[in-house]
Amino acid sequence: MRSRSLKLISLLPALALSAFVLSATGAVAAELEQQTSQASSVSISVKPVDVSSANWQFEVALNTHSGSLDDDLTKTATLLAAGKQYPATSWEGSAPGGHHRRGMLRFKAVAPRPDAIGLRIVRQGETAPRTFRWKLK
Repeated sequence: MRSRSLKLISLLPALALSAFVLSATGAVAAELEQQTSQASSVSISVKPVDVSSANWQFEVALNTHSGSLDDDLTKTATLLAAGKQYPATSWEGSAPGGHHRRGMLRFKAVAPRPDAIGLRIVRQGETAPRTFRWKLK
């Protein structure tokens, strides 16, 4: 019994070091808050789901009670990081049309990992883009 306890205790420094390395490299994603923007009778909510793998993922929801949500988010959404803009690589979710859409918007990971990121969505007929921002470090 004592031998088993000593083995477990001897693993603690290695586990602590592993956790530190993973968090420093961003492999353990911090909980980033969902943000919502309301304009022109359309609500857009965005939540970063994964910003630590090869493909960053954002959960996006669009809702309205007037008009049709025909946005092609692969063309109208841009990832902002380190002063540069990156196009979306894919959308997996509701097809254009209707009053309620939800899905996963994906981007190629940015390297090196930036201190902060943003997601900009430009909607036809709106005077200003919707911009959502998060600090990663």
